Amino acid sequence: MKEKLEALRNEALAALENIDLASSLQELRVKYLGKKGALTEVLRGMGSLSAEERPIIGQVANDVRAAIEEVIEKKQQAIQQAETDRRLREETIDVTLQGRQLPTGAVHPLNKVAQEIEDIFIGLGYSVAEGPEVETDYYNFEALNLPKNHPARDMQDTFYITEEILMRTQTSPVQVRAMQAHRGETPIRIICPGKVYRRDDDDATHSFQFNQVEGLVVGKNVRMSDLKGTLLQFAQQMFGEHTQIRLRPSFFPFTEPSAEVDVTCAQCGGNGCRMCKHTGWLEILGCGMVHPRVLEMGGYDPEEVSGFAFGMGIERIALLKYGIDDIRHFYTNDTRFLSQFARM
Repeated sequence: MKEKLEALRNEALAALENIDLASSLQELRVKYLGKKGALTEVLRGMGSLSAEERPIIGQVANDVRAAIEEVIEKKQQAIQQAETDRRLREETIDVTLQGRQLPTGAVHPLNKVAQEIEDIFIGLGYSVAEGPEVETDYYNFEALNLPKNHPARDMQDTFYITEEILMRTQTSPVQVRAMQAHRGETPIRIICPGKVYRRDDDDATHSFQFNQVEGLVVGKNVRMSDLKGTLLQFAQQMFGEHTQIRLRPSFFPFTEPSAEVDVTCAQCGGNGCRMCKHTGWLEILGCGMVHPRVLEMGGYDPEEVSGFAFGMGIERIALLKYGIDDIRHFYTNDTRFLSQFARM
């Protein structure tokens, strides 16, 4: 058996001389040292040896195993080093070459305008409030002076989930939630940006999903003149210091009196052009003094406090600010359109 072990060692070492692949090296390891390998097969015959011969043959077997493992280890290190050298040669980087400039992204124009609106009102002392997009009928309508079967509900074609759960049609519910959270304390100065949903056909000026920003101020002696001054300040920071506004009487169930707000056309400065249909004015938002009923639903006494509210579409502001003629450009992910705003 000693001769067989010596022959096995010589055979294995000779085979290792020509190995230069890691896969071949592994195969040879299994062939000679595996559980079903050649060395194991030889050692199965140790049962026929005498008690004096077994330790001698065992020592020889250990020496054979150690010799083969040592050569395999050296071979493995050599193969790994050769592979490293090959990769270094093939993957050499010329650090003197000019780098490749990667394309950079840009803030989406709607996000850019939303951030600008927030910055303006935060600078005026407002805080930002948020609320759920899946809303209850109570907060979306009833608490805003729109009881069941109110005709003004038809103005907002609503996505209903159940009879009492819906996708909010405006961010005004956040105003009611904010008033209730303040528990009758004043002042309140918040804006509520977010997505809203209405059953509408997509076209150049409409979408079933769009973005709004609502504003609310509640306190003692809050007047319509405060509302006008706030909106003038906003318009001049958003569209330019020479921008003027005008308020036209309107109707909203949750404000009384109510008004639509126009700004002087950013394209022609109020002189009249195609964009403003030669009127010099562009409508941007609706506003008014908070209806006494809405104050009551929010937990306030309309005899003690007053407030004003306003709401604007972020898409509308972006269309006017950048002179865009189709709201769908914001949602089609055309990089030719969106990349323009990287420079603004």
